[in-house]
Amino acid sequence: MALPLSGKVILVTGGAKRVGAAIVRRLHASGASVVIHYRSASGEAEALQVELDSARAGSAVLAQADLLDTARLPELVRVAVKRFGRLDALVNNASSFYATPVGEITAANWDDLVGTNLKAPLFLAQAAAEALRATNGAIVNISDIHAERPLRNYVVYCVAKAGLVGLTRSLARELGPQVRVNGIAPGPILWPDDGSFDEALRQRVIANTLLKRSGEPEDIARTAHFLIADAPYITGQIIAVDGGRSISL
Repeated sequence: MALPLSGKVILVTGGAKRVGAAIVRRLHASGASVVIHYRSASGEAEALQVELDSARAGSAVLAQADLLDTARLPELVRVAVKRFGRLDALVNNASSFYATPVGEITAANWDDLVGTNLKAPLFLAQAAAEALRATNGAIVNISDIHAERPLRNYVVYCVAKAGLVGLTRSLARELGPQVRVNGIAPGPILWPDDGSFDEALRQRVIANTLLKRSGEPEDIARTAHFLIADAPYITGQIIAVDGGRSISL
């Protein structure tokens, strides 16, 4: 039997590690060929490509780019079309995340956080629109529950993710009926690598989920798979995958 995504081609930004890698693995396991975007995680990207190609030869290709350089974003789409002949889905996963308390916010913070979380998804979706229309494709944007319930001290990040929610809904109107556009709003899935969430803070966050536990990257990957492979009548929606945290905040 053919796998659900056999013959499909999917581009995932920030796909080399963490949640992005889980999404890539899940979509690949369902039969998709994948374009793995990365910025600086070349070692992780190359290892993931080897892993996937060993399972199905020629099914993964790498694409390096700084998403803040919008002039390079169309090249990511061209990589997919040149290598595989089509593009069926785009997952805007790559994101910067760090605190920006009022009084300490800089223009560089704005450019980075809004650039990765909102500007790049917009311009990459624009670059991919023609290819996605041709395949009746889909876009999945990885947002955050704090787009609608702001996290203290993370002003610019929350503003950027709120913009991404608006972008998701707007693109659903602009690109329909050929292209479906949806978002996923994770709650506590993976903690930041910079140590900004100590154990006490982590436990407070978990205590505010209805399920009293953190989630796993695979929870996001399963939802992305559903939106791409098994949700033909869903568009313009944001699905919270947060253990109920957004309800209890």
